[in-house]
Amino acid sequence: MNHLTIHEIETISQIKAETNKKNLDNISRTDAYFTYFKNNSDIVWSFLASMVSRNGGWNMCDLEGHVFREILEPNTRKELFLTFERANWLIFHDVYPQLLVYQYSTKLKRPMFHLLPYFKCSEFIQKEWERYWKEGNRERLTTALIINEQNVIDTPVIQHPIYKKRVFQSWIFNIQDWLHFSCVLFPTCGGELYGASVNGFRSLSKRINLGKRLARILTHPRLFPFFFEFADKTPHTGSRYDYEQYFKTKTNRKTPILRATFPIIEHNHYEYEDWSERKVISPAWLHFPAIHRHPIHLTDWYFDKSNQLDLMLALHKASHIKKI
Repeated sequence: MNHLTIHEIETISQIKAETNKKNLDNISRTDAYFTYFKNNSDIVWSFLASMVSRNGGWNMCDLEGHVFREILEPNTRKELFLTFERANWLIFHDVYPQLLVYQYSTKLKRPMFHLLPYFKCSEFIQKEWERYWKEGNRERLTTALIINEQNVIDTPVIQHPIYKKRVFQSWIFNIQDWLHFSCVLFPTCGGELYGASVNGFRSLSKRINLGKRLARILTHPRLFPFFFEFADKTPHTGSRYDYEQYFKTKTNRKTPILRATFPIIEHNHYEYEDWSERKVISPAWLHFPAIHRHPIHLTDWYFDKSNQLDLMLALHKASHIKKI
């Protein structure tokens, strides 16, 4: 770091400290992404990340809800939770320093992206930040961040032998993937749900395509104010009740809140590799528009899936009674 100024060295240290502080759990990450967006409204990805992170929290808390506590063994639930947690931790660890370096640049009114290598950011995303500073293409930056973060988790989580065997090849993951139970939802305070379902989660290209579709839904001119109102008005607890409370048909809380359910996880750092040095960037990732093949209004879909989950629980209980 000899060529850096003392102020730049201090800034790197401060950014690392702030990243570690806010990478505590799903709640702190979600709040950090949304607060950042409110202060830097041109970085749409940060709002997208906060809304996707809310879904991550709900997925975690669902594991201790009324259905999965009955269907899944404690070890399976723990492994699924740790998979969600690890992926979300890795993404935040990678991207939050990027966001803070950009914010630092806007305050100084000059690009400071030469600091990004000190946070082990990929060469791909470093170039995209520099390009954004010059061209101001928000859509391209959002897409580039989606590409980067999905590649960041691909090798250490999705393709990791242990996660692959215990989680991504497990019956519960396959049935969720097949039935589209794993869905990213954008709620409104009017009790409506929009979003897209995750099918083929293990495919890197499909995850990138999903991210692009979600960004398109989130930034829809008519819908965006409703999503923002929800995020601004509704504290994130991790429970599905955060958005079920707005339904016209009142419902009881069926999933717990995250901080009353899960411990803080101490993460081991990983062997860093720049994914962009060993992968060719597919033109489809960066240039092909996202296409919605299914409806984006998912309120009725949500109730159908909830009923299917309850049916699955009833069948599980019935088969268990038969065995007894």
